[in-house]
Amino acid sequence: MSRFEWMVAVRYLRAKRKQTVISVITVISILGVAAGTGALIIAVAINNGFQSTLQSSLLSATAHVSILERNPVFGIDNWERLLPKLRRLPHVVAATPGLYGQIALKGPLVGAGAVLKGIPLGHRAPMQPMLQHLKAGSLESFESPHGVYGIVLGSRLAEQTGVVLYSPVTVISYQGQLTPIGVVPSLFHFRVAGIFETGLYDLDSTWAFTSLPAAQHVLDLEDVVNTIELRLDNIFEAPKVAKQAETIIGPKLIALTWMDQNRSLLDALKLEKTVSLITVSLIELVAALNILVVLVMLVMEKHGDIAILMSMGARRRQIQRVFVLQGLIIGALGSAIGLTLGYTVTALFNHFRWLKLDEQIYSISYVPFQSHWVDGIWVAGLALLTSFFATLHPSRNAARIAPAEALRYE
Repeated sequence: MSRFEWMVAVRYLRAKRKQTVISVITVISILGVAAGTGALIIAVAINNGFQSTLQSSLLSATAHVSILERNPVFGIDNWERLLPKLRRLPHVVAATPGLYGQIALKGPLVGAGAVLKGIPLGHRAPMQPMLQHLKAGSLESFESPHGVYGIVLGSRLAEQTGVVLYSPVTVISYQGQLTPIGVVPSLFHFRVAGIFETGLYDLDSTWAFTSLPAAQHVLDLEDVVNTIELRLDNIFEAPKVAKQAETIIGPKLIALTWMDQNRSLLDALKLEKTVSLITVSLIELVAALNILVVLVMLVMEKHGDIAILMSMGARRRQIQRVFVLQGLIIGALGSAIGLTLGYTVTALFNHFRWLKLDEQIYSISYVPFQSHWVDGIWVAGLALLTSFFATLHPSRNAARIAPAEALRYE
């Protein structure tokens, strides 16, 4: 693009009294591009925020690869022999046995259902991701001097049952004991050794942790587990590791990745992102139509000027570039305003957490925003590309003007 083309393009975009309508539509076009660009940045930031927050929270409760029974019956009884083999697999940083079971907790206020998870405890035992969010207490005091088992509760679960740190709590097992009058639930006395808080309502309101022997005792099981959890150095290597693990664990067990266990949620987030992008991109389409209108009106208004420029030696390619430049200038100004607005809004809303949610429905208490600089590049590129396509028709019409015919009636 030569200096001549830039000069003419900028001059044509300047307002004059007889071009007030064109000037107004030009401003509307810039604002339309800005609105579309800003809305896309905000929509992508919301989707990224939800996906990142839910993914990190889910991975704190779900292993990257879980070894489970193909047909759950009595648990995995040979888990001690499998652990060394699984730890030697590429990308595996930890292989931890676990035992899950449904229980009920009875506190001073009310009772509540919960998921009890037994995990290995000790100096060499890997730390569970959820227990890295301890709000109170310590794993060092997991077993009291009197031999009472310790338990770590989610913060919401502790609030529901009315227990605090170091207070006693009764665990009710549904396995029960067989008596002449039927099965009677078994009662076990625990001591609250810690309280964790992940920020995800479903986890904080239903999960409880204890030692593996304590969980086996409550669930009336021998030395078995019902899962072996693998944590990887790269979560996206999970499908590959799962295939390698299946050659070790045998036909009675199955290896499931975190993607398999949360497929419905991940598919819903992907669909939501696609729908949001398509819907918000319609704003860019409206802005492109405004640019088209502006340039068509400019070509009609500058009919004589274009003829004079061509008669003075301006080439048709230069005339076409003038109107392409006008559309790109409108798109660039709108993109700059939209990006500034979009990133400012996402930063403020994410910092101050202004958009609140019902955490019992959405699992989190606010709308998270997470914006990336890469999003700004492709969003701005989309806006400029849309603006460019809007310039093609009017710029070609301008280049087809015949100087002699245009100047005949001037």
